[in-house]
Amino acid sequence: MSVAAYCVFCYRKIGTSGPATKTHLPWNDIRKIAKVTGSLILGGFVFITYEVLSLNKLLQIDTQALHQEKLKSYVYVRTASLRPSEYQGITYKARKEIHKAVRKILETEAKIFRRPFNEQFSTFDGEDHECALWLLLKRSQSEDKAVRLQAVQDLASNSHWHDYQYGTVAQTCDQRTAIGLARSKDVDLRFFLPPPPLPKIKTDYPIEDELRLLLVSLPQTGLDPCVQYFTSLALRESSQTLAAQRGGLWCFGGNGLPYCETLSKIPSETVELFCLQALVQHSKMSSHCDKIEAKGGLQLLQRIYQLRKDSAKIQRNIIRIIGNMALDERLHSSIVRAGWVSILAEVMKSPHVIQSSHASRALANLDRDTVKEKYPDGVYVLHPQYRSSQPIRADILFIHGLLGAAFKTWRQQDIDRHLDKKASEKEEDYIQCWPKTWLASDCPSLRIISVEYDTHLSDWKAKCPVEAHRKSIAFRSSELLDKLKAAGIGDRPLVWVSHSMGGLLVKKMLVDASKNPEMDKIVNNTRGIVFYSVPHHGSQLAEYSINARYLLFPSVEVKELSKDSPALKELNDDFLSFAKDKKFSVLSFAETLPTHIGSMIKLHVVPVESADLGIGDLIPVDVNHLNICKPKKKDAFLYQRTLKFIQDVLAQEL
Repeated sequence: MSVAAYCVFCYRKIGTSGPATKTHLPWNDIRKIAKVTGSLILGGFVFITYEVLSLNKLLQIDTQALHQEKLKSYVYVRTASLRPSEYQGITYKARKEIHKAVRKILETEAKIFRRPFNEQFSTFDGEDHECALWLLLKRSQSEDKAVRLQAVQDLASNSHWHDYQYGTVAQTCDQRTAIGLARSKDVDLRFFLPPPPLPKIKTDYPIEDELRLLLVSLPQTGLDPCVQYFTSLALRESSQTLAAQRGGLWCFGGNGLPYCETLSKIPSETVELFCLQALVQHSKMSSHCDKIEAKGGLQLLQRIYQLRKDSAKIQRNIIRIIGNMALDERLHSSIVRAGWVSILAEVMKSPHVIQSSHASRALANLDRDTVKEKYPDGVYVLHPQYRSSQPIRADILFIHGLLGAAFKTWRQQDIDRHLDKKASEKEEDYIQCWPKTWLASDCPSLRIISVEYDTHLSDWKAKCPVEAHRKSIAFRSSELLDKLKAAGIGDRPLVWVSHSMGGLLVKKMLVDASKNPEMDKIVNNTRGIVFYSVPHHGSQLAEYSINARYLLFPSVEVKELSKDSPALKELNDDFLSFAKDKKFSVLSFAETLPTHIGSMIKLHVVPVESADLGIGDLIPVDVNHLNICKPKKKDAFLYQRTLKFIQDVLAQEL
């Protein structure tokens, strides 16, 4: 305004200064006006520019501070540079602008043509490694299963994430992604949040009391007799412990500790184990799993697991309960929220095959994205235990025998064991579980499953002494067939591998399946059977039961092994009649060395003539009954001959 007023004033002065002698202004005056006006305009521009720059400096936002605030919300250490000059160049900015433009075009196109927008175009606007992380997280929640699985695999296989990025995934991934990461081989445990903090409890309120209250809250009527037995046993032992706290005597009868003494220290770990064994039985019933979850059982088990880190047996029973509860998909969210995924992922890395296999079963039951089968109690996958892109071509099913187990029966041969109490205990320090290590490496396209069920030489040692018919081969066959069907046995070509009484169980299951139309696939897909010292015609073990100190009252299993057992003869006749019409191969191994029964008796448990089924190949081997299924090393004859048989009968699939 001042410049304009000055110009008007000058014009008026010139116009009124005297009579007009010329029709135009003198050049000198115009030059003066231009000098003054130009200097004023230039000065004004300089002043305005200064003010704008000063104001811009005052209002400038520090992007580095914004990045720091962003990272602060995750409470993780920053390891990436926050200086834009270090990673933002012309190419970087151009790529980001193109990305935005393309995204807008595709969004508009999707709206016009009313079709879903491709989720791979992320809205995240950050540096490359941040963009990749959020893009994978977005893809891991895609409706497209293939995209989802690939995203989880990419997350797990990338080992170059920063600490705060692992934390980002742990806090933002959904339940499905967390389970997928836990089932990924060599996954980094930083992907998982630790279990949520548990509420504090009174110091004078023992854990076994909480377990006892949980057991009491579960249904007590209309139960399976074995469930009732275990529950009453656990509650009885708990009440005896409470009595001992008041200075009395305690005595675990029946299946408990076989002696009585005064207590200076309460064996709380023993009581907890009894209660957990009862909970294992309850967890086999779906309706009881709902009650366990509703009564805070998942959190209680979490507390016990953390307190008993030195007890592999207690931790194994707890994970077994979680695996049983995971059979019910309605409880998956509760299991994840209770923090069990991070624990299972850690246990999967355990060098102990028993621990890792229990965790593997629980995670497989949780993983509904890649596992269509369900693994009931006692059915364990030895391979593959992780997610794999390798297609499964066939199944190998291992069935142990008398006093056996899903893992210890199939271990590498170590020392000469006796068929007594020590042999029946579940040793945990195995050299190798050869189906999991050797066979899995030689035949990676196989699914290898091992089944476990309770057997005992004497009813003195039976875990559930009620209803003896449950221990018969006929009952076990029906029970296992249902479990194997749920696990998808029969959907692929199948080879059975059995030891001792397990071979009789295999024959009974195949005979029963041939009579049940719903089990046709198991029979039709059977390609071969391996029998390790199976007493097709009876065992001398039953004949010597009176002389063996652990067989004063032979169990149902032992009685059925008698040479004059009608059931055994009928089973063998039925199987031979059934096998003639089927096109599967049979390989039998027979022991030639005696086995120690206790410390006094040496017995040839299954003579060669009893191990001879009458069909297939029979191979005598210079080992005893316990070691017939335990090769000393990978190049041993026992393993190599078994491997060749499997590869031959599955030649088309492998």
